[in-house]
Amino acid sequence: MKKLTLSIAIALVASLGISSTFNASAAEELEKLNVKLPIPAFMGTPTDVPDDEHLEKPSDKPRPAFMVPKGCTNLALKKKVTGSVETPNNGTYELPTDGNKEFSDDSYVELPRKTQWIQIDLGEPVKMYAILVWHAHNTPHIYRDVIVQVSDDPQFEKEVKTVYNNDYDNSSLLGVGKDLEYYESHEGRLVDTKGVEGRYVRLYSRGSTYSSMNRYTEVEVWGLKK
Repeated sequence: MKKLTLSIAIALVASLGISSTFNASAAEELEKLNVKLPIPAFMGTPTDVPDDEHLEKPSDKPRPAFMVPKGCTNLALKKKVTGSVETPNNGTYELPTDGNKEFSDDSYVELPRKTQWIQIDLGEPVKMYAILVWHAHNTPHIYRDVIVQVSDDPQFEKEVKTVYNNDYDNSSLLGVGKDLEYYESHEGRLVDTKGVEGRYVRLYSRGSTYSSMNRYTEVEVWGLKK
């Protein structure tokens, strides 16, 4: 009976076109990820999109509902953030987890050129089901080498799990990624982390089509404490 219930749950999710991440034990306790989106800073979708196999085609439709185990919360809220440089160009490291996703000149932290990263200490190992990142969503530009990793090692030297990587030419020297580049929008980028476990989340980027600098407005890590 339990296997039948799981099969029905999976079939229902698929028939509704709903994106989901769950395992058998959580299949009967799913709920829609309730993310409060910021106000769009621009309207419409980009025009003259290049024919690029590494680029996700933009859509004017809302992101499909994403299902997670019941009880998931944003575990990154107000958590400590560090980065690849001691002092950012602009802003502070508190900004990516302060809960403010609205775009303004004082809502993001800006790091220098080339590959840079920010890192969130969740305080303890947790199970993560979705990571959302908003860089600077004032225009529909494309961030390069977006890489998201999880580890229990604060130095990210061992047991590193890569959950997203769109660095298709390995220009950041962290491995060739198979995920697609995308246009920034007020929806942010949702990474399906499939229940990966870890304490630290590190997010890389290497500038964008708008600026050679690296900007982070907000990061959310939705999951459950172990």
